[in-house]
Amino acid sequence: MARLQLHFPEDQYYYSTQLTVRVTDINGANHLGNDSMISMISEARARFLYEFGIRETAVTGSGIIVTDLATTYKAEAHARDQLLFEVGVMDFNQYGGDITFRITRPADQKLIAMAKSGFVFFDYRAGRVVEMPEDFRAKFARVNYLA
Repeated sequence: MARLQLHFPEDQYYYSTQLTVRVTDINGANHLGNDSMISMISEARARFLYEFGIRETAVTGSGIIVTDLATTYKAEAHARDQLLFEVGVMDFNQYGGDITFRITRPADQKLIAMAKSGFVFFDYRAGRVVEMPEDFRAKFARVNYLA
């Protein structure tokens, strides 16, 4: 089976935040569990969007919905490890794009994981995908656009 490869442009990281691996994030193999990593990625995404004034669900009914998530693991993380989540965006299209994550452990500079989360703009009232708002796209002028 072919392995998933994730590589992201260095100039597309716009935000970083640290999260601590909790004891409750540890699985039976004594390292950070996949389910907890997904929760941490979701938290990093929410912090990133908040930092840029973007609500995942807005009063107007339009917001962002996650369409997919791909993660590659490079090293284990353990309880009480501080992890740095660098968050970026790439591959914009008419309706959305990708939010990217590079997760490292600053204590030893170890790459823990890479992840990509696809998203689209969604009108929750109408129940359908809508075009990316121009003000969102303008916040990230360096991002490539796929026609």
